[in-house]
Order: sequence, then C-alpha cells, then structure tokens
Amino acid sequence: MRISTVLLCSGVGLATLLTSCTRPAEPAARPIVSADVATAPVQRLSQPQQRAVARPVDPDRRVGAIFINDGPLHVCTGAVLHSAAGNLVMTAAHCLAGAAKITFVPGFAGDAAPPPADVWKADAVYLDPRWTAGKDAHADYAIARVSNDAGGSVESHVGLALTLGVAPPPGSHVTVLGYAAGVGGSPIGCQATTSVNDNGFPSLTCEGLVDGTSGAPWVSGTTLTGVIGGFERGGCAANVSYSAPFDARTAQLLARAEAGGPGDPVPNDLDDSC
Repeated sequence: MRISTVLLCSGVGLATLLTSCTRPAEPAARPIVSADVATAPVQRLSQPQQRAVARPVDPDRRVGAIFINDGPLHVCTGAVLHSAAGNLVMTAAHCLAGAAKITFVPGFAGDAAPPPADVWKADAVYLDPRWTAGKDAHADYAIARVSNDAGGSVESHVGLALTLGVAPPPGSHVTVLGYAAGVGGSPIGCQATTSVNDNGFPSLTCEGLVDGTSGAPWVSGTTLTGVIGGFERGGCAANVSYSAPFDARTAQLLARAEAGGPGDPVPNDLDDSC
C-alpha cells in the first residue's frame, strides 16, 4: 500500500502524525523514506539502471505531488493526462480517501512552498463506478479536473502530458516516477519490466517505491499504462508494485472527465489491505 498511513490518522499535529501513524515494522511493511533522499546523486531516467531500485531522479513536469486538505505533507503522486481541455490529472483512487480538498503540484521539488502558479486545485474527481460501489481494486484509479487561479490549463503550463493507454503486456519496459511521502523533497524513480499476477493485475519489481508513491505513473514512451495502486492498494511487499489493469472502462472514465460534467463524491473510508 503506497499511500502514506498518516492519511488514516486525524486530529493530531503534523509532528505527531509523522512519528505515530506510520506502519509498524514488519516483513511486508513499507518503509517511509525521508525527503532528504534527494541528497543522493541524481540519476536521469533515460539512463538504464543495472538493477531495479528506486533512486532520486530529476523532476518531470508531467508528474507531481498530491496534497490534501491544505496540509504541507504530500501523500501521493499524480500525472498530467492529455485531454482536449488540458485540465486533467490521474492518480490512484485510494489516494483520495477522505480528502475535502486536493491539490497537485507538477514537477514538485525542494523544501520551499511552491509558487501559486504551480498549485492546481481539483474542481471535480471522476471515479470508476466499480470503485464507488465497492472499492474494486481493478478500478483503483481516479481522474481529477484541475484549475489554477492564474488561468490556463495544467497541460499548457507544463508543456506536455501523458496519453492514456492500456495495461502493459508482460515483459514491457516501463519507467515509474513518484514522490516519497513527506514535506519537501524530490522524486524517485526506476525502470522495470512488467509481469501479471495470478489475479490479473500488472506488476513490476523495483525496490524502494515507498509510501507516497501511490498514483505514480507507469510510462512507456509518452503513454500512461498504469499507476501504482490496484492489488493490495499498490503492494505490501517492499519490492513489488501493482497497478489496476487499464482497459476500455478506464478510457470511458477519461471520456466522462473530458465531457466536464459533475464529478463523483470521494469515499471517506479506506481499508488497509496490508
């Protein structure tokens, strides 16, 4: 489960959240990586890795950090999704549980508060009916329509976007980039080869995709083929991540978001599948 477990706690200060609401240490647990991971040498995603280990990488304007309820802690990852209006962001549905306000900062990096021009608020969230009905892991993805007080679209602001695709076949090479939960920091990423588990969920092996990387895009070229989520809300083992299988119903959700109608209510509860 790649969403930070501090989301499940409320009514306490940030310092308490960071010290008391993380997952207890156990073989299947996700370690929380502090934001100072960015002090290690930066590896560009275009450079192949000898092993699939998540490492600090340069920010990608198509990918950003997700914040909820005006807090300073980024808890998940999202990606700019190509659309006619250029105003859509995709993430994992489980990332948004209980969120009254959602903001997205593309290309997030550093410890300073992002300038207002880089902060995009979600005006509507679109969810697969299977998720709203029963939190079906096969539909663990969400599309948010975002806007900025300065006007324009997020796609024009960042200069590019990812095109929605379908689940990668086994043996596909994908790049994954996300943000470890925390205050400040820079992205981590890796390149890995996909497979499919017995339940039909795309999977990849990469060590170090920790809490906060839920919603991180799986990218092949300029195509978005998955986001960390789905089975076990992204995975319980420290070195295996999953995605919901993108298919025709994912494309239908994009079409509904592009139409610009009313969004869906975000469920308040979230089960910890780990």
